[in-house]
Amino acid sequence: VIESLQIAFADAAWWVTDPDAEKVPSKGLLNREYLAERAKLFSPDRAADILDHGSPAHNHCDTVFFAVTDSEGNGISFINSNYAGFGTAIIPAGCGFTLQNRGANFSLEAGHPNALAPRKRPYHTIIPALITNVADGSLHSVYGVMGGFMQPQGHVQVLLNMLAFGYHPQAALDSPRICIAAPTSGGTDRTVFVEEGISDEAVEGLRRLGHKIEVLTEWKRSMFGRGQIIRLHYDEGSLVYSAGSDPRGDGMAFPLL
Repeated sequence: VIESLQIAFADAAWWVTDPDAEKVPSKGLLNREYLAERAKLFSPDRAADILDHGSPAHNHCDTVFFAVTDSEGNGISFINSNYAGFGTAIIPAGCGFTLQNRGANFSLEAGHPNALAPRKRPYHTIIPALITNVADGSLHSVYGVMGGFMQPQGHVQVLLNMLAFGYHPQAALDSPRICIAAPTSGGTDRTVFVEEGISDEAVEGLRRLGHKIEVLTEWKRSMFGRGQIIRLHYDEGSLVYSAGSDPRGDGMAFPLL
């Protein structure tokens, strides 16, 4: 997972941009042949050489996510963020909220797809998610993980917990996570942050593979984001919901009858 995220962020740092302003090769990035080539960068025996990219994983507490489902099996996934604690600090007249300041994450490198330019949307990490079943396109889950650049990392790990390990929604959110991050100064330090609860044996195993590991405990665990899930499945023909809310932040799973 760590190596896959490193490779994915290397692509995202260059290709995730405003498709109205730049050509984004979405189909090419999802092409099986291209993904097979990228997969060759992975080795199960060692951490890969440093890739030329940035993956700043900063936690923010200015983002909210909620998921809603109904008795017909429909779902809504919604996320909203001011990006910084007080957004732009601009409050529209007569309103009680601040405007967001998503004018960040541009590149100042000339020729970069995310280079700062007028009427151009920046790279951002807002990822409300819906999972559908391949067989019939029906809804599997509505979920989201907040936390800046932890969002895509959290999505991957929570999804794997449900699909690969068979965890129910609350267990999928409770499980300890990892977070890859580069320093804000743009250096080449590739620290992998590991949440307390992951075994000492696993931590030492990662170090032997060449990863620089830092274990975060107590309140520092806020780096690993906060998520919510509603899961749908059928039991003897009846639609059944299960849900979970992340213990790392404020939230709840609430049935509205």
